[in-house]
Amino acid sequence: MDFKQLVAKNIADAANIDIQAVENALTTPPSAELGDYAFPCFILAKQLKKSPAIIASELAEKLQGVNSYIDSAKAEGGYLNIFINKAEYANAVISEVLRAGEDFGRTSEGNGKTICLDYSSINIAKPFHIGHLSTTVIGNALTRIFKHLGYKTVGINHLGDWGTQFGKLIVAYKLWGVREEVEKGSVLALMDLYVRYHEEAEKNPALDDEARAWFKRIEDGDEEALSLFNWFKELTLKSAKKTYDMLGVEFDSYAGESFYTPYMPAVIDEMREKGVLRIDDGATIVDLSEYNMPPCLILKSDGATLYATRDITTAIYRKNTYDFHKLLYVVAYQQALHFKQVFKVLELMGYDWVKDCEHVSFGMVSMEDGAMSTRKGKVILLDDVLNASIEKARAIIEEKSPDLEDKDEVARQVGVGAVVWLPLYNNRIKDIAFSYDKALNFDGETAPYAQYTHARCCSVLRKADISDIRDIEFKGKLLTDPESIELIKSIDALKDAIHSAAEKYEPYLIARRVIDICGKFNRFYYEHRIIGEEKDIENSRLALCYAAKTAIKVGLFLLGINAPERM
Repeated sequence: MDFKQLVAKNIADAANIDIQAVENALTTPPSAELGDYAFPCFILAKQLKKSPAIIASELAEKLQGVNSYIDSAKAEGGYLNIFINKAEYANAVISEVLRAGEDFGRTSEGNGKTICLDYSSINIAKPFHIGHLSTTVIGNALTRIFKHLGYKTVGINHLGDWGTQFGKLIVAYKLWGVREEVEKGSVLALMDLYVRYHEEAEKNPALDDEARAWFKRIEDGDEEALSLFNWFKELTLKSAKKTYDMLGVEFDSYAGESFYTPYMPAVIDEMREKGVLRIDDGATIVDLSEYNMPPCLILKSDGATLYATRDITTAIYRKNTYDFHKLLYVVAYQQALHFKQVFKVLELMGYDWVKDCEHVSFGMVSMEDGAMSTRKGKVILLDDVLNASIEKARAIIEEKSPDLEDKDEVARQVGVGAVVWLPLYNNRIKDIAFSYDKALNFDGETAPYAQYTHARCCSVLRKADISDIRDIEFKGKLLTDPESIELIKSIDALKDAIHSAAEKYEPYLIARRVIDICGKFNRFYYEHRIIGEEKDIENSRLALCYAAKTAIKVGLFLLGINAPERM
């Protein structure tokens, strides 16, 4: 039973208005003394031609004794404040969690709909650095959230595997590379070659001509050029897989820029046929001045394609292949103009489904002393951050829980969780100046705190030694004290947080809810004895403990973070 929906229905029936309008307007009062739900009657004043205060009074009178789930309704100025039956509420929420288990909050609303998510998008022959963290973990969290709501998801790693940089890398490899050393050093060895190329090219610009020539050979299908290109790709993906495995991230497609190259000529011809192209100083463009945007460059004067050409082709391919309900690009906000241009070109081509394409932007991750640059070798490798965090977690475990089983696995889960949490606890548009101190901070509102609270719940349940806690008999009337009710409300609110996170593409809403559940569980834990009380009280508090544990685990899972049972 969803109490918010029930309250909304009662108000909608009493006011003779649409239930959805009521549900959207229902809020939680700032203090429990003001009620459990509040409905602003201002939104009805114009329609009913009455003051909000009078509307609130009339609705309060109609709702008195309307059912056993509402204790009372009171008018407070222009607000209608609803006080629910706490025993009934406790019964409903905890029963739902006991029944659903780790499917708590799962719905079927997305059944039959596909959401494509383009995220991570690492570059071939370049290392997986901290700048890829946000897109990777935000995209992974959104994928898990949409799956939880019944959608079919297609996670796409749109690899950066096309462009002159591969010509540069081939030149560098042929001049200074040794195959055995590159095999051993993998993507880091490739980065060293790339950095050296740019240092040498400043002194010898002729290298750039060689690089362009080698990339042309890749485009033309030259056997040697393709062999080296594919080898660089293989080394990069092999290295990246280790990082993705550590993060618990999987993809359904690794189709990168090169995959879509054969499809581009037909799309360019289609643009010509539809009259959206024009020639400007030798280049082929789509004039977007009418829409207050610079021109979208489709072909350079030498006939070379660009990012926009590939992204337009990619979107059409994905619609034809997946027939998506939504196509989400989890890409930094610096690319906002690029996506506006791409979407406008697709609209001018007559594709009305472009309204379902959205740029899910996020803030940039920079180093504390400025922006990162691969060509200068100025990057923080994500593997280094993850390994340092795992080492810190291992040291804390050795100090505080030396006898813990599976210490290495718990250290991995805690260390990785601390890093993943970093871009997920705030609005995604916020810039992050990376520092090891912030990333490796395990105190306060962090993933390790949430994981520790989950482990504490598990410890209580282990001590109770009940074969299946989900069969336990509990009584909601024994869970009406302030600490229990506040915890139950927070657990119940996770469902709304999941929906809001999906609707707004904001995983941080779930992260904040998880922290709130943890804080309220710990208050409940310190204020109330759980084991050793009279049997009915013990069982009821154990049931609430299980509900808290489950909600924390579900929330962490949706963020891509493990929940250890012992810490």
